[in-house]
Amino acid sequence: MKTFISRLTLGIAGALAIGIGGAITLVPDAFFASYGIVLPESIDLYSEIRAPGANLAVLGALIFVGAFKPDWRRFSAALGATLFLAYAAGRLVSIAMDGTPSSAILLALVIELAVGASCALALRQARDQAVHTKHPQLA
Repeated sequence: MKTFISRLTLGIAGALAIGIGGAITLVPDAFFASYGIVLPESIDLYSEIRAPGANLAVLGALIFVGAFKPDWRRFSAALGATLFLAYAAGRLVSIAMDGTPSSAILLALVIELAVGASCALALRQARDQAVHTKHPQLA
């Protein structure tokens, strides 16, 4: 059952990152408008927005692979925890330095914390499973 939950976690985390990253890369105006943000017309700004969007999508794909390939599970879980908790940390820094954002951004923060923590738990489960596989006497 734990393996199923870890796989589900990585599948959801990966799909979420792929979807958000893809939307930022391909339709940034629509994505940011959903948060009430209107992007100014700037080729340079679009380049600066699309690049991390593509990065997020690719990292999401690597996380997603861990849901199906056991050999990838630890890597994918570590990547998911790092990715989502880093986004949450950045938002917390912004709250401390810039003030409280909209409720939509706060919801994103809560989701990032939940997904990041879930990936961290999946990482722990994968690590424990690897230890017990290599050293059955510890089980």
